[in-house]
Amino acid sequence: MEKEITDKQGVEEQASGEEVTLEEAFQRLDEIMEALEDRDTSLEDSFRIYQKGMELIRQCSQKIDLVEKKVLVIDEEGELGEF
Repeated sequence: MEKEITDKQGVEEQASGEEVTLEEAFQRLDEIMEALEDRDTSLEDSFRIYQKGMELIRQCSQKIDLVEKKVLVIDEEGELGEF
């Protein structure tokens, strides 16, 4: 049981405000989902873990938005323009 608590705390620590790649963020979100699905996770821990997950989702969304703005599209005349 103590190992599970340590794992849950690790999920919370990993999801802190540090800058991560999209791949790392998705991996951490998977870990958060597992922790939230664990019946041994207390309600208080669930709320804290959920908040960390929402912060990661916000960071992912910002990164994806930035990439979309940089994507170039070829128009009908064959010219490149921003998406």
